[in-house]
Amino acid sequence: MRRIREGFIVDEDEDEDDAEDEEEERRRRRKRRKKHHRRHREEEEALEEDDLELLEENTGASFSRNRLTRLRRARDSDSPPAPSSSKRKAVVESSDDDLDNDDLDLPQVQDIQNIWDDERNAGGRDDEDDGDDDMDNFIEYEDEEETGGAMDEDEREERRRERRRLEKARRKAMSRPELAGIDANAWEEIHEVFGDGHDFDWALADDEETGFEEEQQKPEMKYQDVFEPSEIRARMLTEDDDLIRAQDIPERMQLATSALSTSSSLSLHKPLTENNLDDASQWVLMRLSSRKERDFFRADGVYHRYLQDLVQAISYALRFLFIQELEVPHIWTHKRDYISYFNPQDLRTRVELLTLDELWRVYSVGQKFRSLLERREALDSLYTRLGTTDEYFENEVRRRVESVEMVADATEWLSLKYRGDRGDQKKQVALQFHDDEEHVDVKKHKMPSRISAYELAKGSPAKGLAKRFGIEPHEIVLNFINGQNSHFVEEAELNPLALAEQYLDDGIPSAQDALIRARMILATELGKDPLLRHEIRNVFKSNALVSVLPTERGINKIDEHNPFFNFKYMLNKRASDMLHSAQFLHILQAESQHLITVSIILPAEAKAAFERRLNDAFASDSFSDSARAWNEERARVVQETLEQHLLPIGVKWTREWIREDAEEFLAELCAQTLRERIDVAPYTSPDMQPGETPSVLAMSWGKGEPRKDTISVVFMDEAGRLREHTRLDNLVDQENKDEFVDMVKRRRPDVIVIGGFSISTTRLSQQVKQLLKAPNGDDIRPEDELTIPVTYVFDEVARIYQHSKRADEEFSALTPLAKYCVGLARYAQSPLNEYAALGTDIKAITFDEDNQNLIPAEKLLSAFERVLVDITNKVGVDINRAVTDSYYQHLLPLVCGLGPRKAQMLVRKIASLGGNLINRDQFIKNGLLTTKIFLNAAGFLRILQDSQSKVTKSRHNEDADVPDPLDNTRIHPEDYELGRKMATDALELDEEDIHDEHPSHVVSQIMTDDENDKKLDELNLDDFAVNMYETNQDKKRHTLNIIRAELLRPFGEQRVSFTTPGPWEVLTMLTGETPRTLRVGLIISVLVAAVKNSFVSVRLDSGVDGVINAPYLTDTQASPNQVVKKGQTLQGVIIDVKLDLPTDTFWVELSSRPGDVGAGDSQFRRVKHDEAWNHAQYDRDMEIQARKKRAEVDKTRRVIKHPNFHNFNAQQAEQFLESQQRGDVVIRPSSKGADHLAVTWKVDDKLYQHLDVVEPNADPTGQTVGGKLIVDNTHQYSDLDELIVNHVQAMARKVEELMAHEKFKHGKEDDLHIFLKNFVAANPAKSAYGFTLHRKRPGHFNLCFLANKNSTVQTWPVRVTPEAYYLFDTPATGVSELCDAFKVRHMHESKNLGGGLGAKTPFGARTPARTPAPGHVTPGQMSVRQVGRTPNPYSGQGSVPPATGFGGATPAPPSFATPAMPYGTSSYGSAPPPNLGGWQTPGFGVQPQPPAGPPGVHPARAAMIQQSEGGWTSQSGW
Repeated sequence: MRRIREGFIVDEDEDEDDAEDEEEERRRRRKRRKKHHRRHREEEEALEEDDLELLEENTGASFSRNRLTRLRRARDSDSPPAPSSSKRKAVVESSDDDLDNDDLDLPQVQDIQNIWDDERNAGGRDDEDDGDDDMDNFIEYEDEEETGGAMDEDEREERRRERRRLEKARRKAMSRPELAGIDANAWEEIHEVFGDGHDFDWALADDEETGFEEEQQKPEMKYQDVFEPSEIRARMLTEDDDLIRAQDIPERMQLATSALSTSSSLSLHKPLTENNLDDASQWVLMRLSSRKERDFFRADGVYHRYLQDLVQAISYALRFLFIQELEVPHIWTHKRDYISYFNPQDLRTRVELLTLDELWRVYSVGQKFRSLLERREALDSLYTRLGTTDEYFENEVRRRVESVEMVADATEWLSLKYRGDRGDQKKQVALQFHDDEEHVDVKKHKMPSRISAYELAKGSPAKGLAKRFGIEPHEIVLNFINGQNSHFVEEAELNPLALAEQYLDDGIPSAQDALIRARMILATELGKDPLLRHEIRNVFKSNALVSVLPTERGINKIDEHNPFFNFKYMLNKRASDMLHSAQFLHILQAESQHLITVSIILPAEAKAAFERRLNDAFASDSFSDSARAWNEERARVVQETLEQHLLPIGVKWTREWIREDAEEFLAELCAQTLRERIDVAPYTSPDMQPGETPSVLAMSWGKGEPRKDTISVVFMDEAGRLREHTRLDNLVDQENKDEFVDMVKRRRPDVIVIGGFSISTTRLSQQVKQLLKAPNGDDIRPEDELTIPVTYVFDEVARIYQHSKRADEEFSALTPLAKYCVGLARYAQSPLNEYAALGTDIKAITFDEDNQNLIPAEKLLSAFERVLVDITNKVGVDINRAVTDSYYQHLLPLVCGLGPRKAQMLVRKIASLGGNLINRDQFIKNGLLTTKIFLNAAGFLRILQDSQSKVTKSRHNEDADVPDPLDNTRIHPEDYELGRKMATDALELDEEDIHDEHPSHVVSQIMTDDENDKKLDELNLDDFAVNMYETNQDKKRHTLNIIRAELLRPFGEQRVSFTTPGPWEVLTMLTGETPRTLRVGLIISVLVAAVKNSFVSVRLDSGVDGVINAPYLTDTQASPNQVVKKGQTLQGVIIDVKLDLPTDTFWVELSSRPGDVGAGDSQFRRVKHDEAWNHAQYDRDMEIQARKKRAEVDKTRRVIKHPNFHNFNAQQAEQFLESQQRGDVVIRPSSKGADHLAVTWKVDDKLYQHLDVVEPNADPTGQTVGGKLIVDNTHQYSDLDELIVNHVQAMARKVEELMAHEKFKHGKEDDLHIFLKNFVAANPAKSAYGFTLHRKRPGHFNLCFLANKNSTVQTWPVRVTPEAYYLFDTPATGVSELCDAFKVRHMHESKNLGGGLGAKTPFGARTPARTPAPGHVTPGQMSVRQVGRTPNPYSGQGSVPPATGFGGATPAPPSFATPAMPYGTSSYGSAPPPNLGGWQTPGFGVQPQPPAGPPGVHPARAAMIQQSEGGWTSQSGW
């Protein structure tokens, strides 16, 4: 009616023309609709030619090609199917209901020719209908197409009849109006005014259809219509999830990946059969482990005699896993006798043929074999569809396919060999498979073809030339594999070039080109051969070598401190040595960053041996010239086969082989660390039994910042329920202390666990321990002490939990820190439950700091899942608790046979039954578990028994659910009778004694018997096991041991005791510091926290405290207050790390002495390179790098307008000055940076001094010189001219002055030594000295002297500065003053130190061929360096000079008198007199006339010396 209103009711303003237009439009629409309907109906219902031919063939009748239509059934609901993650096609199953066709009212078989004429000749039909369309018998309307899914056949047929009746009535009314009592004229008038009454049928029909659609076509609402596909997958509601839940197969066995993964998908592998078992056993055995190969396969192996037993054990394991579909924990617990050595005649011998890890390995390798079987079947199917016969494939290739790689190779080989007929093969394939999609010949655009060079050559005459090589490629391979030539070469009469002339065409212009193509054909076919590829892979597996070279980027980026430096220049390391380390994965990581290139090669001998074998299999044995020429061509084919095909495929396979093995190895290492964390019992105090769950008080101070962070405290009872939570500002105020002590006294926790995020947590632990020791304050009484252990626990899980969605759902009212405490408490109660609750987030925890990120997530999760499954089934799960406790429920999916989906369904079913199970029988009786799932899981799902309840004595009432004590044990239901038998025998009861009791009544008796262990020990289980084996071939020896243990202690604790973190683990947990970051010898930055008289307290960046004792603070004996201040940052070397966990003290001892810090820590941070190291390439690259750096320095050009400035480097400057005069200068750029200049001046021939000049305010552009130039930190100049004149030329004048002195000797220092020795030898009573240039330190002189003929020549340094000479630190303005300073210094040192003149060398000086050890104190070290003076270039490191001594800044007073000491009688080493002062510039007053002294000595000084020593001897040589 809506549409009638829209089309019929109009505004009064509208013209009649508009109405007529609308009427005309409606007629056109109706006409188009009917036309479209008729055409669509004819297209849909017209029978196809094939159908008509089939009908004629079966009935013998002939059918018209234009009258037959197709009988159709009603369609099902149009609701979209549920999304599926798999690619499986929907399977439509037929049922008996589908065959019930009575409602169709079909004719009998004999009338099949009239099947479509059912109403054509029916009685009662009016003649007027005969002229209608053929399809009036079978009228269909559009609404039927749209709403047919909502009606059954009866409703549809009834509706058709009603429409036909109405149509007939309408036609009769229109064609015979007299029947209505109206004459024709009146009827025409009515028609003119009102129409025929059917003008608005379209509106009524549409309205009716719309209403019907709204009523009937509302599809059933499904969750697929509401939720996003990702949400459906997350809730495990896809079709695949439903299938996994429904199938009677363990869930983990149905998944292609780990159940922990969010992207786990359905695996559609077929199960193994008994026929495959032998092949599977051999295949798995060869790939199990290297240890098995060593111990069992080798003749000298420890267990070689048990090899057959090992094969049998693997066969049993595969049968259990892939035929009976029992999971690994079930086999390990209940079927271990079948995978262990069992000999009834030798029960004492116990050999574990398969460990738990190896059993998991059998499962993993077995899955690969199952995948191999499927690929073999696909290969066979491909070969069958090819429709050809290939003896080589059938007899050789097919039976040797032993790996997935070989299947791929064989597939590629078949495709290559039969590629020419692939168009025909496709047609054959299309005809052979009924379920293939219907092929429609649709004209498509021509796609570009890719024709390989091999195909082009195969289509040319070169194919015939390849045949003339005399042997087929597969025959060459057979010769190679067999090691002898069973297929021989047919010799060609002509030589290769002459024969090749016969195979030329337009595309092959020369014989050489023909040979090239023929060789390429043979090389390709050889290189694609699956058997030959298998052989080359074996060669690579045994001999491959891996080498690494850095790229240009890697050379610069990978330094000695980079982890990649370990393999930066690795050379020819065996691939087999890289399987059990992370090195190759790091290599691949570096390669992905374009830092290195990796090459895998075969050793030359291995490659040559393989090539020689292939040549022998291909070559001819003839010795003619033609045969030799052909053998040369064959050798070229072999070479091309290796280089173009075999070697590349071997390299590619080797990379994947090493990578996969290394990833599996690292995943197992991480899984082993996880096992160590979770295979532990809950924390137990000394007064608790193993396995009991403690009540826990967990505390944390967070980051531990005073007056900012509060202390969170939570208490969880034994059942894991949060009972109390509080927050304390601190544990210093008495009120907070009392509140904490009151809470501890009220709750009496079994343990207090502490965690936090900083080192301040240790102070919290100390305060807690102190409060427990003295809860009443300072009054410490032993009877008041609270003996509750306080410990740290691992907090990785708690850190993740505090910010998780799960924590928000469980404890929404708690702060994140309180949730962190909940995680700590739960960890102490059950580490297993905590890690299991993480799910996929478990991979966020780091178990291997360096390598875990290299393992793919799926592989890592699979390894973790196996460990979680092992330990969960080792412990068992209380099914009734799992139904009610959502946290504990996380363990249920890990039970053998279950998984997330099946566990979810099991919990819902139990909850619908009331939420509590009484015995294990209910799993089957109530349909909770299917058969295989029950067999897998039953022994691990425990049902706790009420200690007050007793086993009901209604033995014969099978329908009653009564508790069974065996349901609370690890004993599998299939072994219950054994348990009851053992209990009966142990109690020495007869059958009559327990006839009216429950079968497990005896089990209750033995469990509660006080002497049960003694009674069970009296049973001879070995004889029992032998008897069972001889009777039923049952192996139950290990099972009997399990039953005995469970009868004594049901689900007894089998895990090790709870492990608490060690000192380093606690330090890492609180600060992040590790043994690597706090290694002794490393230099770190520390902040001075406090300065004391004897030490300095410092703090590391991580918050760890440190101490620098006064002797390690500085090289001088200064007070710490004079050296450092609070808040100052220092560099310190780690000397020791002190960790004392019981007292919660962690601190580091350091040294900040310049000598210790200056040495650096490069040797500690340097990464050790691999043993397989390319030293030559490394040295070569280092030299190139150094050369480049020098070149970069040379490129640093500065433009300074000065006649002495040149853009030279040091070598170029020296070459330039070689021909210049002494004192000439070159100013040049410095390699130290833009704020430095270098000044080179000529000291003497081939002797040049390089001065470093600092420009504090240097011009960034390098065009000008700054206004301040500093040399040696002591001399400052305003410009270059001033520097040249006042510094360089002044030094040059000093050098020339000394070189002009009579005591100066040209030449080498050794020449001066010879002169001195000759002079003293000639004048035994005299001493001698002289000067010479120091060739190794330009700008310095050596003062060499010989005191007497019995001493050695000694050398003292003389340094030249612009203003003076310096003998050690004593300045002398002229050469004569320098000589005087030498004589006075030598005299005093000889007098003060005792001994002969030649006893020791003063500090800073040297004796030829004898150098003092570093750090040893020498006599000259008693001089103190003046502030502002140039440092002594010869002074040793680490020396600590005293406050006074020779060369001091304080001049000697005029009244200075030297104690009498005859020359030559003093000895070195004597203590200096207390009143000795410095001797630099003596003070002179009114002086008496000095007596005659030695020549060259100042008279005043000579007088003083004469006065103190009694005068000079006439024999003095000075």
